[in-house]
Amino acid sequence: MEYMTDPVKHTPGHMYFQPPGTWVQCALESRDLLALCLKKIKAPLSKVRLVDASFVWTEPHSKRLKVKLTIQKEVMNGAILQQVFVVDYVVQPQMCGDCHRVEAKDFWKAVVQVRQKTLHKKTFYYLEQLILKYGMHQNTLRIKEIHDGLDFYYSSKQHAQKMVEFLQCTVPTRYKASQRLISQDIHSNTYNYKSTFSLEIVPICKDNVVCLSPKLAQSLGNMNQICVCIRVTSVIHLIDPNTLQVADIDGNTFWSHPFNSLCHPKQLEEFIVMECSIVQDIKRSAGAGMISKKHTLGEVWVQKTSEMNTDKQYFCRTHLGHLLNPGDLVLGFDLVNCNLNDEHVNKMKSDRVPDVVLIKKSYDRTRRQRRRNWKLKELARDRENTDTDDERQYQDFLEDLEEDEAIRKNVNIYRDSTIPVESDTDDEGAPRISLAEMLEDLHISQDATGGEGESMMT
Repeated sequence: MEYMTDPVKHTPGHMYFQPPGTWVQCALESRDLLALCLKKIKAPLSKVRLVDASFVWTEPHSKRLKVKLTIQKEVMNGAILQQVFVVDYVVQPQMCGDCHRVEAKDFWKAVVQVRQKTLHKKTFYYLEQLILKYGMHQNTLRIKEIHDGLDFYYSSKQHAQKMVEFLQCTVPTRYKASQRLISQDIHSNTYNYKSTFSLEIVPICKDNVVCLSPKLAQSLGNMNQICVCIRVTSVIHLIDPNTLQVADIDGNTFWSHPFNSLCHPKQLEEFIVMECSIVQDIKRSAGAGMISKKHTLGEVWVQKTSEMNTDKQYFCRTHLGHLLNPGDLVLGFDLVNCNLNDEHVNKMKSDRVPDVVLIKKSYDRTRRQRRRNWKLKELARDRENTDTDDERQYQDFLEDLEEDEAIRKNVNIYRDSTIPVESDTDDEGAPRISLAEMLEDLHISQDATGGEGESMMT
C-alpha cells in the first residue's frame, strides 16, 4: 500500500493511494481503510465467500497493517470449509504529484509577473499586505522578487488566473496572457503548456505630483491639471491642492489618458512654514466635482530649509491647511527651479503652474521609528539585487499607514511586544496607530505534545 507523506502544510495526513490516480483519507483501523485493504486482494476473494474481516492491532509507527479474514467455500457434496488467516500489508511512503511539484521548486505551469515602472515600491508593499491578509499566497510554489516587481509561480493555470483576478480588483492594472507549448501526446491528444500572465500596475504611487491632460482634467469636473496622488487602491485618488477637488481614476481611464509622475520621493525638498491662513470661501466653477471633507484649504508662505540665509520665500495653496502651523516642516516639490520634461506641463500657461506643491508634513523619523510599537508580516520570497534604498522606502510605507486610516483598514497590523505602550500621540503630534487597531501576533514555539517521541505529560 502507498501512504502519502506530509511534506507541505496544505496536504492532510493519513492519505492512501487508491488506483488508478486518487488519494483517499482514512483513519487507522477505520471502515474506509478496511475497504481499501480488501480491494488490494479483490481477485483472490472473488473465488471464496468473505464472512468476516477485522484489523489486528499493530504499532502505529510500524508501517504495517494486519487484517484478519474469515472465508468460506463449498468443497464437495454441500460441505463448507471455513478458514481464518491474517493478511499483512506493508505501508510505503509516497508523495503525490502536487507535492512533488511543490518540493521541486523550479517546476511550474503558470507564472504571474507583476511590474510597476516607478522608483518607489509603496504600491508593492501595500499589495503584499493585501495578499497576506486574504491568503492569496498559499497556492504559490515560489515568489521571486526582482528589481521592478514580483513573480508568482503556480502549479496550475487556474491558481494563476485567480491571482490575476485578485490583483485586478486590488490595484489598477492591465495584463497580457501568453502560453508556450512544452510537450504533446498525439495519441491521446493532450498538450502541456506553460502560461505567463504579465500585469502592469499604473506607474503612480502615493504622494506623487502628476499633470493631467486637458481633456482628462475637463472630464473630471474642470479640475486643475496639477494634482497630488493621495492614495492608490483599486483606483487612483487625486486631489487638487488649489481647490480641494477630488477625483478617482480607474485603470481603463488611466490607460486611455496616460500621465506620468512629475517627481519621485528623492526630489522632495524640506520647507519651513512661515505663515499659514485658512481659506474660508472656496470659489467653485461650473461643473466642478466633489470637494474633500477631510482636508482644509490653506494659503501658506514657505521657505526652503537650505535657503534660510536668504529671504526668498514661496507662496502656494495647499490641501494641508488643517495640519500646518508657522514653524512646521513640510515636504514639497519645487516646480520653479526644476527641469520638467512633461508634454502636458510644457503646454500649460505659466500662471497655471504653482511655484511649490506641498505633499505632507514632516516629522522626526528617528523618533517615530523608535516609538513604533507595531509591525507587519512579510511574504517569504527570493530576493535578487536588493536595493539599499529599500529600507527607506519601507519606512515611508509604514509612515503612510500611520497617517492614512483608509489604507490602514485593509492591512493586518500586529502588536510588537518588544516596544512599550505609550500614548497615541508623541510630543510632535505625529500620528500613531492605536492599540484597538492592532492584532495580537500568535507565536507557537513548539508542538503542544512536545518533541517527537516525547511524553505528552511532563
